[in-house]
Amino acid sequence: MYTRHLTEIENTPHFVDWGNGTSHRLLTEQDQMGFTICHTVVRAGSESRLQYRNHLEACYCISGSGSIRDLNGTSLKVNVGTVYVLDQHDDHFLCADAGADMVLISVFNPPLKGTERHSLAANSGSAY
Repeated sequence: MYTRHLTEIENTPHFVDWGNGTSHRLLTEQDQMGFTICHTVVRAGSESRLQYRNHLEACYCISGSGSIRDLNGTSLKVNVGTVYVLDQHDDHFLCADAGADMVLISVFNPPLKGTERHSLAANSGSAY
């Protein structure tokens, strides 16, 4: 049994600025739990095209609001108390509403190594 706090992650490779936000990778592959938990901040007013080709992801919103949108334009609202699930390695846009950052608890399966980084410069979005 153990605990881990956000501040313990901030000066390690498991704190990642992914372009439009930050991710504290609180549990990773090295913890041997079979999943990853991240504290994810999505910067207010940002839009990011993302895809997880090797992981399934579920995110629970604990602060702020925004939306996820698929490539066909279907958009789903995300606000405090909402969980969204990317169960098909969905290529999607993650959008945070203006005015406040959106904060998510993100769970990945299989677990992340913890140092993965998005590259948002490509038109095809970022994937890992």
